[in-house]
Amino acid sequence: MAESPSLGKRKSPEKESQPETSESKRTNPTRTCVHEVAIPKGYASDNEESTHGTLASPIYSGEVAKTFPFVLDPFQRVSVACLERKESVLVSAHTSAGKTAVAEYAIAMAFRDKQRVIYTSPLKALSNQKYRDLNREFSDVGLMTGDVTISPNATCLVMTTEILRGMLYRGSEVLKEVAWVIFDEIHYMKDRERGVVWEESIIFLPPAIKMVFLSATMSNATEFAEWICNLHKQPCHVVYTDFRPTPLRHYVFPMGGAGLYLVVDENEQFKEESFVKLQDSFARQKNSGEGNRSGNGRASGRIAKGGSSTGGSDIYKIVKMIMEQKFQPVIIFSFSRRECEQHAMSMSKLDFNSPEEKEAVEEVFKNAVLCLNEEDRNLPAIELMLPLLRRGIAVHHSGLLPIIKELVELLFQEGLVKALFATETFAMGLNMPAKTVVFTSVKKWDGDSHRIIGSGEYIQMSGRAGRRGKDAQGICIIMIDEQMEMNTLKDMVLGKPAPLVSTFRLSYYSILNLMSRAEGQFTAEHVIRNSFHQFQHEKALPSIGERVAKLEKEAAKLDAAGEAEVAEYHKLKLDIAQLEKKMMSEITRPERALYFLLPGRLVKVRDGATDWGWGVVVNVMKKPPAALGSLPSRGGGYIVDTLLHCSPGLTENGSRPKPCPPRPGEKGEMHVVPVQLSLISTLSKIRISVPSDLRPLEARQSILLAVQELGTRFPQGLPKLNPVKDMGIEDPEYVELVNQIEDLEKKLFSHRLHESSQDKEQIKNFQRKAEVNYEIQQLKSKMRDSQLQKFRDELKNRARVLKKLGHIDADGVVQLKGRAACLIDTGDELLVTELMFNGTFNNLDSHQVAALASCFIPGDKSNEQIHLRTELGHPLQQLQDSARRIAEIQKECKLEVNVDEYVESTVRPYLMDVIYCWSKGATFAEVIEMTDIFEGSIIRLARRLDEFLNQLRAAAHAVGETDLENKFASASESLRRGIMFANSLYV
Repeated sequence: MAESPSLGKRKSPEKESQPETSESKRTNPTRTCVHEVAIPKGYASDNEESTHGTLASPIYSGEVAKTFPFVLDPFQRVSVACLERKESVLVSAHTSAGKTAVAEYAIAMAFRDKQRVIYTSPLKALSNQKYRDLNREFSDVGLMTGDVTISPNATCLVMTTEILRGMLYRGSEVLKEVAWVIFDEIHYMKDRERGVVWEESIIFLPPAIKMVFLSATMSNATEFAEWICNLHKQPCHVVYTDFRPTPLRHYVFPMGGAGLYLVVDENEQFKEESFVKLQDSFARQKNSGEGNRSGNGRASGRIAKGGSSTGGSDIYKIVKMIMEQKFQPVIIFSFSRRECEQHAMSMSKLDFNSPEEKEAVEEVFKNAVLCLNEEDRNLPAIELMLPLLRRGIAVHHSGLLPIIKELVELLFQEGLVKALFATETFAMGLNMPAKTVVFTSVKKWDGDSHRIIGSGEYIQMSGRAGRRGKDAQGICIIMIDEQMEMNTLKDMVLGKPAPLVSTFRLSYYSILNLMSRAEGQFTAEHVIRNSFHQFQHEKALPSIGERVAKLEKEAAKLDAAGEAEVAEYHKLKLDIAQLEKKMMSEITRPERALYFLLPGRLVKVRDGATDWGWGVVVNVMKKPPAALGSLPSRGGGYIVDTLLHCSPGLTENGSRPKPCPPRPGEKGEMHVVPVQLSLISTLSKIRISVPSDLRPLEARQSILLAVQELGTRFPQGLPKLNPVKDMGIEDPEYVELVNQIEDLEKKLFSHRLHESSQDKEQIKNFQRKAEVNYEIQQLKSKMRDSQLQKFRDELKNRARVLKKLGHIDADGVVQLKGRAACLIDTGDELLVTELMFNGTFNNLDSHQVAALASCFIPGDKSNEQIHLRTELGHPLQQLQDSARRIAEIQKECKLEVNVDEYVESTVRPYLMDVIYCWSKGATFAEVIEMTDIFEGSIIRLARRLDEFLNQLRAAAHAVGETDLENKFASASESLRRGIMFANSLYV
């Protein structure tokens, strides 16, 4: 199987596959692939078997559409055979495995067969790069993004997925000539904001069009293929490989220490003894006074300071070592843009380039900046980059000027950049590998919390290490501190890729477009029913049914005798728990709790339905405001590092240990877990001593034994801090609460069942039965209340909103306002049409219009206080008032909308002043002085704003508002100049 593309083996009439065997993996670990195919019922192929093989075993022996200068790998051969059968295929493989060859073959087939082909990518920058590469290969290639349109009648069209969706909604004639659509980076479909664009595009594609999906490795590729097969009633092949053309070796570097420790070799074997040596090195550092221990539970504390302190010098050490060992080119990944720049600037003593290379860099640099105005060539962001680039060092992140970012990419591809400091966005898209990859941290802020990166993210970034045909092995170096657990590291480096999970949602833009389609072929109901979200939900139902049957059997066995008495006892416990919860909301106010949360204090932790039991306080720290993001700061943003009894395993994303299930005989471990102050449900009077070094497992297990021994000593439960007597709370309301709790506890302790050991089993049975019945009820409700019904209800509520706002009439016919909203998908379509129809834009000039429209574009937040000039303050107030009204109408129509959050997330005035001044003719050097937002982020927003203004112009034209149409056109025109709209180096 390892060398032959004949991989199929009939499993059932609807699905054929041959899983990879462990034997074949052992024989040839670098050249295996799995082929499966989902087939619709009753499907009969008309392909000639002698030329095309069978569905289960596709081979191709006819004339090829394209030859390659290398021998195709098995997964590429199988994929090409599937394409020649004119059947859709999903190729799931690691970065740099060679997925691009499959896409190129599909394009070559379209050229051969005189048909058109569309290549979609998730980002404009990737579309530009892909256009350059494909144009070089095929020449008859066009580009369509929100910014640029080149050769829209070309045979091969490169576009963003949003453009494709727009074409499908508007029934573009182009699609009648298209035979293939290639979806690059299809795993983007799980993106929270934009994933729905992929789902809708796939649902709307005519069945005659076949699809090529290119994806990073994902664990549910077969499920995705089954959805395509179910949706378009055509076979969909899955070709999956986890082979890497260049094997990887993974090393860890101890922060504040020295030397590299091999933790995973090229055969993916984890080296436990190496990790133990690494831990010993931390102990030696500590004992000798070296190193700088970061606080419990706070990984990579030093590195967060960027180029300073130990983290910065560690990175300098690593990069210098890479240079000496000739391990360059190297990509150094950071999860902060500022950090990338600080690290690059701290490399002042290193030089990777020869005099000839320096000259080449200068020549490329000068040619690139020639496309800019004279005044823009002297910007600090451009001038500061040349000395770095000359030495072979560069920075790459989304905040850079686009021209610098593209210049860095081109120099990196030419081998003139040897050390690249980048954020994870560099791991997306084009194949730009290096010999070595360094992770300066394994924690990232994901909008909710600082978490350890998942194995899927690690796979994507580490995949940049190792250049095919150049390196025998790729090298990954991970910087870690002593808080890193062995299992966490193991799960991150060797874990399975994440499954693709649908993020489908209903938008007003989609609903209005579907309602306005003349042929009525697709309705919102049709889209909901055919979404990947609904497919995944229905697929899970049989397993839910099995679980219900199992629980019902268990419930029938449980003893129901004496239920009334048990119920009374159980109610006392619940009442106490309710009152204690109310009490704890007062006790855990930081000004009260922090005085008592000293190391060694026993506390009880409850997270939702999960009771973690008693734990021991190790440390308390305040989360910095940046870490809290825009979330409400419950408990004043304090984190209590707590030793808790955990299962030895980890959660899927490796972010934290999970509670040890209370099953007899199962051994757990004590781990330090960061706990929000609000999750502490009880404070005990007891404090125990905590060892100074909690890294050794024995030290933590000794505390577990001490806690268990206390449980035996206090069978009624550990003594709790009395809020009145011990904590000095004198508020009459809380004094009354304490008295109520004490009265109920007296009743509980004097209850017959409390001391009676013979009834303990009965209580346990009753409680278990209550839990089982509750779970049965929840599962049945899940089965009954299908996702389809939820979306139907949401659709009904959204239609009510559209009626109230005048977008549709009582019969669901789209009105003038709705026709305008149909053309707007860059900003909030309801809010902006409200401004168009309520006269807000009529009273503004084109510069104010541009500034106000900028509030609709998502982008970076400024940390500075916003002070707006009077000509912008009033329009902003009108915008916020309209946003509030729309949020309130949605709430009235039973949609889950938080009015304040809606206003805050929809109205983003951070660059109003900047856009206003730019629109009025200010230079770029002047406007960047007005904000702390990165230059590249300003340009990205301005370009999206231009796209938005053009959509508004089209909307005004559609409803006959000529004055507004001209105003939007003028606003757009006032932006389109200078460096803001400099051409891409790829185009």
